[in-house]
Amino acid sequence: MIEMTIYGRGGQGGVTLAKLIANAYFLEGKHVQAFGVYAAERSGAPLQAYVRIDDVEITNHNQIRTPDHVIVLDRTLTTPCVLTGHKPDGWVILNSPEPPDAFAELFPGRQVATIDATTIAVTNGLGTRTVPIVNTTMLGAVGRVLGLTLDDVTGALAEVNFGGGNITAATRAFETVRAERLAGAVAAPATPPKAGKIMGLLDDEVGGHPRIHTGDWTTRQPHRQQLAPPCNNGCPAGNDVRGFVEAMAKGDHNEALRILLETSPLPGVCGRVCPAPCMDACNRQEFDESINIRELERFAADEGHPHVAIRGVGEPHRWRDETVAVVGSGPAGLSAAYHLARLAYRVTLLERDSELGGVMRTGIPAYRLPRDVLDREIKFIVDHGIEVKTGTSVDQEELLRLTHSFSAVFVGTGLQHLRSVDLGNGSAEAGDKTVEQGLAFLDRIRVDPESLTGLHVIVIGGGNTAMDAARSARRLGAKVEVVYRRTREQMPAIREEIEEAVEEGIVLRELVSPVRLRHDGVGPLLTCVRMRLGEPDDSGRPRPEQETSEDAYFDMRCDRVLLALGQSSDLSILPEGSEVRNQESLLGLTGAPVFAGGDFAANDGTVTAAIGSGRSTAWHIHRTLSGEDLFPPPAEAVAGSDVLHTHVFSHAPRAESKTLSMKERRQSFTEVRSGLSAADNSVEAVAEAGRCFSCGVCTVCDRCMDYCPEGILLRSGGGYEVDFEYCKGCGICAAECPRGVIYMADL
Repeated sequence: MIEMTIYGRGGQGGVTLAKLIANAYFLEGKHVQAFGVYAAERSGAPLQAYVRIDDVEITNHNQIRTPDHVIVLDRTLTTPCVLTGHKPDGWVILNSPEPPDAFAELFPGRQVATIDATTIAVTNGLGTRTVPIVNTTMLGAVGRVLGLTLDDVTGALAEVNFGGGNITAATRAFETVRAERLAGAVAAPATPPKAGKIMGLLDDEVGGHPRIHTGDWTTRQPHRQQLAPPCNNGCPAGNDVRGFVEAMAKGDHNEALRILLETSPLPGVCGRVCPAPCMDACNRQEFDESINIRELERFAADEGHPHVAIRGVGEPHRWRDETVAVVGSGPAGLSAAYHLARLAYRVTLLERDSELGGVMRTGIPAYRLPRDVLDREIKFIVDHGIEVKTGTSVDQEELLRLTHSFSAVFVGTGLQHLRSVDLGNGSAEAGDKTVEQGLAFLDRIRVDPESLTGLHVIVIGGGNTAMDAARSARRLGAKVEVVYRRTREQMPAIREEIEEAVEEGIVLRELVSPVRLRHDGVGPLLTCVRMRLGEPDDSGRPRPEQETSEDAYFDMRCDRVLLALGQSSDLSILPEGSEVRNQESLLGLTGAPVFAGGDFAANDGTVTAAIGSGRSTAWHIHRTLSGEDLFPPPAEAVAGSDVLHTHVFSHAPRAESKTLSMKERRQSFTEVRSGLSAADNSVEAVAEAGRCFSCGVCTVCDRCMDYCPEGILLRSGGGYEVDFEYCKGCGICAAECPRGVIYMADL
């Protein structure tokens, strides 16, 4: 943006000059603004006028305080005070018959241009010697100094029907203006006079505050607050969602990744499998569509470089004396190990299986979570100096031994007990492989896929495991139906997973519950009963109740039945008599404190919640061992949509991930979603991040300052300050703050 201040006296055409300059740039396709300080228009009275020029829409409506260029129409106003706020590299353009170097003492080191506008104007019949109208003459000089062409200048005059002597005077000034940079060091800019001094009509110190402290009139004042963005508040992992999205909007993927890695070591995983409660909480969905936070997290993880974002990984450093054993390498165990290692504890990670990852590896199909993504992020975690022991089962006796070998033990073994349903003796008669747990099925086909072509598979359940099992069976060639005792709206599975399952040809049978499995000589038959929704149960969802009509029961022919009814913790690992407390030490027969985390402790059921639990439990361990408390203070109030002013934002559709064609999805385990495009130099991701409202957090957008009618709200350090001696409490700054940071408080 280019800003200019014009100093003149009433009758000389200063405000008109501002409009002519703006008009010249407007004809070049620029956005412009021109206005004067009114109520001082009488002939001879000092006045100021302002011009702004930019390539984008101009929203600042205040007087200009730090002009790029200064134009002085009357030689009696040529004093150091015209440099108040002037930028040293700008021009000072004077109406004077003297050459620029005559002003070396007044304006040392500045770029000065002079033109005898008064003589040129009077010669061409523009005003009188007493009150010359120098605006069109000065336009010619200003145009030449600032790089406009003579056609630009005359075109601006013609646009407002200024001809004759105006064209001649402007042309003469364009041809004869003198300009140079003066010798000497640039003097410090003049400062506005202090409040309390009354300005006279002929006073050189123009622009001072009035003597009356008008702030005494107000009954309320603007104050600032920082609120919690709803996305941050809704993230189970505890991520600074708004912060990383802001970094993405600036195109800084490594900074975005660094912010994510402060709380979650698995952003690439979460960017694929998280149910995204942050997106459900996003205020933007009331405006058009929520920010695609999940895809932005995935993009940061895939395009950023973790060893650049978090420096020093893998380098030798001083370890603490205390050691910690982490049992289970699912998301909670990996998160706890990561944060403990970053706090310089020597961590030993014990895993029953031959590979790390827990249910992320054994229970989430590759079409949702590719193995290379999981392996990449696990390697980054282990690179923090974590010792890994796979193929190591930990039972009650082994746990007790660990408490005497380590300073603390974290247990994050997840949900080991799979819920089942009694389908009668027919389930055994039908064959060993007819009824199978969904998680066991997913783990088995991960290692050794089998063809299910021509088979009819029924999946019982409505969660993510049910959708994963159903979609995997479909990819192996089966015809698949899902039976669920509630409706689709009550399914706990991620909405996108349900939608994609239906797209892939999987049939959802709602309000259906299995009763028994039998064999009729032709093959297995699953008898089901129709359900209806009753009053809400403990989960808050309507309780399913059996229909009592004669046709409530019906049979479904099938070849396989996969159970996906949920899981529960296996508490047998804990010493007898121990009391389980989420994220609290377990006092029993143990030597060192034992801490529980993830689904083992809370059964939240998502990777993201387990990651957050792992981190907070690591902080509990650290507080127990060191006495240092890393837990943040209570969060601020959440910024709801009611505090936002969305009129400043433009509607824009959400960027969506590219997906495989239906044919490819049905025939392979290739990842369905390919994420936001990185081929266009991240333009898509940057634009999507730029849709963020930044709810409750100041982005220093200057709207409050730009719209303050008194001009008494100014930048201060990294923020703003208000001169309350002159603030009348109009509330415009609060009304124009898009993010709810400014609010008005009664006195």
